[in-house]
Amino acid sequence: MLRFLVGGILNVAVGYGSYLILLHWFSYEVAYAIAYLLGIIVSYVFGALYVFRQPMRWRSALRYPLVYLLQFLLGLILLRILVELVHMPQQFAPLAVAVLTIPATFLASRTIIRMN
Repeated sequence: MLRFLVGGILNVAVGYGSYLILLHWFSYEVAYAIAYLLGIIVSYVFGALYVFRQPMRWRSALRYPLVYLLQFLLGLILLRILVELVHMPQQFAPLAVAVLTIPATFLASRTIIRMN
């Protein structure tokens, strides 16, 4: 799990850094899209080789974006629960969502990367 957290920090740094660099040449929407895709690639490579110590495979690489879809959908549900039912301030709810989705993201990443 510690390696997963280190990978997440690395991924945020690469994604955000890429976004800032790409803003020099592209609109913010295009820069965000490219940086997001780069983040998925970095996350897969780092996750496969360092976090879960598995060989990279085309099959798992093609499935890996499903982790991000799962993370987004789960995060959206949790965000609504925290804001609407728990009455957490909208400014802080995404931080709680990020922490709460770490276990699901870890398990989904591990499952997909380890699939043959």
